[in-house]
Amino acid sequence: FSQLINCLDKKSPLDNIKGLAYFDKKNNILIDNGPAETIQDLDSLPFPARELTPYKRYSALIMRSPVTSLFTSRGCPFRCKFCDRPALGKIFRARSAENVFQEIKECLKLGIKDFLIYDDTFTVDQQRVIDICKKIIDAKLDIQFNIRARVNTVNPELLHYLKKAGCLTIHYGVESGSEKILKSINKGITLKQVKQAFAWTRKEKIQALAYFMIGHPQETEEDIKKTLKFIRSIDADYVMISIYTPFPRTESYDLGIGQGVFPDVWLELAKNPQMNFQMPIWGECFSKEELQNFMTKGYKAFYLRPKNILRQIAAIRNLHDFMKRFRAGLKIITK
Repeated sequence: FSQLINCLDKKSPLDNIKGLAYFDKKNNILIDNGPAETIQDLDSLPFPARELTPYKRYSALIMRSPVTSLFTSRGCPFRCKFCDRPALGKIFRARSAENVFQEIKECLKLGIKDFLIYDDTFTVDQQRVIDICKKIIDAKLDIQFNIRARVNTVNPELLHYLKKAGCLTIHYGVESGSEKILKSINKGITLKQVKQAFAWTRKEKIQALAYFMIGHPQETEEDIKKTLKFIRSIDADYVMISIYTPFPRTESYDLGIGQGVFPDVWLELAKNPQMNFQMPIWGECFSKEELQNFMTKGYKAFYLRPKNILRQIAAIRNLHDFMKRFRAGLKIITK
């Protein structure tokens, strides 16, 4: 993007910018310069200039303000059929522990103590994560952070260091409570691994958020009921349930078009953008309304349990925290 800005500023030709596609009006043709090469040395990139943004305005549920996002790696080495992340970079590249540590210290100078680490999977390289944690622990930094992980990329030692360093919450993508569906979407995990990871996380007193989807290809009502039952069994602190959406450049999307489940809706949107665009679902077995009803039942069955309500009350730190949790709970009850 910086190359594009520089070329436009200097009125230079665009044909040498990799990763750029554009329409040449003069010759009435579409030109594709080919994909840009991925940046291998992420330590060579400067830190974000947070001081140039209104960073003090940013907040997040159950975290101290201000909060900021932090990326310590790029690329996803996993191959889930529903996920569009591999299309954005399949090669996992990571910043060094020292580089990440220095950015955290820069944020502390601005008064930022809480971080949302938005790596696709922060725990791909477990030793790197432990090294980052050790630097935080040794420097006695007063920080908190959330991470995204897979259940098959954590272990007790790793979770211990994460807790000591200030890890508040781990977001796990579970997706389904049916072994059949996990295999069909190429998730690469088992329900046994899910239960083990959540038990380890609970033991370290790190909060766990579990992501699930319903409406997968090949999914039956029995599979959905298994998922809703499994959600209650893993004893997560928070659960997010969504309806499966076929995104472009995913294996599932190409399969859906090939089988005639839906047309190439994303291409049509690109050709003719519509404000009221409705994202597609895999509508072979269920309507969107039916899936929304399943989702609502799942939320209520999980969040309205006495055990969960008592846990949320016990976690309240102040009036502001109470109001955020109250509003979130009200949305669930009134769905």
